[in-house]
Order: sequence, then structure tokens, then C-alpha cells
Amino acid sequence: MIIGVIGGASCSDEIYKIAEEVGKKIAENGATLICGGLTGVMEAVCKGAKSAGGITIGILPGTSKKDANRYVDIPIATGISFARNTIIVRTADVCIAVDGRYGTLSEIAFGLNVGTPIIALKTWDIPSAGTVDKNLFIVAKTPEEAVKLALKCGARKLHAPKGACVIRI
Repeated sequence: MIIGVIGGASCSDEIYKIAEEVGKKIAENGATLICGGLTGVMEAVCKGAKSAGGITIGILPGTSKKDANRYVDIPIATGISFARNTIIVRTADVCIAVDGRYGTLSEIAFGLNVGTPIIALKTWDIPSAGTVDKNLFIVAKTPEEAVKLALKCGARKLHAPKGACVIRI
């Protein structure tokens, strides 16, 4: 299973620790991590995954693999700026959104549009903006809960017709 983590290139110390824990839990459960590969939430989640022996993939906005944070195992230089967000969301079986700004918001929107479930952890309050499919946008309160939901939803998506994810909370 590939779990995407989407979040900002800058974040508070609190969010960094949360993202690091998310990455660690992803790796401890045998999933591969994909993210934007840069700093902030992306660095923290990769650091956490590497601390638990996980594999990390960074989909970079620029043209140089050297832009990746030091915890990225597989840097992919796209040269397509924010358009790389669609690659992250399409490649992931499920995404966990941690904090973030407008780039994260775009990834959430892409995910909802293409049917990639989004587990929300201290990020945008999408349901307040209108009707959202509760099977695609699920709010978690802790890193542990976020990864548990991601694993459950990702497994269902992998084994369901057309990648559907139905999860009841």
C-alpha cells in the first residue's frame, strides 16, 4: 500500500512532531510513503518513516533531485511545480492531510475529485465549505488514528471494484 502525506513546506514544531509520528506509523505498518519531498510536513513525515525503516518517495516540483529532503529514498524531479500534486494524489491509495496551506488544499480537492480518500489531521475544514462525501473525507484526531483509518480505507480501496472506499465510523 502507498500512503500519501500532504502538508505544507513550513510548519510549527507541534505539527512537525505530529507529521513525524504519522510517518513512523506508516512505516511500522509496512506501507510506502509518498509526499512532495521538500521541507516542513514533508520532511517530518519522511524522517518518521525512515526512523522505522520505511521507504519514502518524494514527488518534487522542480527539476533537480537534489531538492529532496535528506529522508527521501526515491526522489522524482518533475519540473511541473504544483501540478505534481496530482501525481501524489493519483499514486497514493489514500492520503493523510496534515496542516498545510493552498497546495495542500489543492491536493485535497484533487483527491476528492478522483476518489482518493483523504484522512484529515489538523488541516482544512472541508465539510464546512459544503457537502463532502464522508467516505472520502474522514477526520482523525491523532497520528495513530489517522494511520489506522488510512490503512483501513486504503485496504478497502485496493480490494474494491473501481477503487471504491466505503468506511463507516
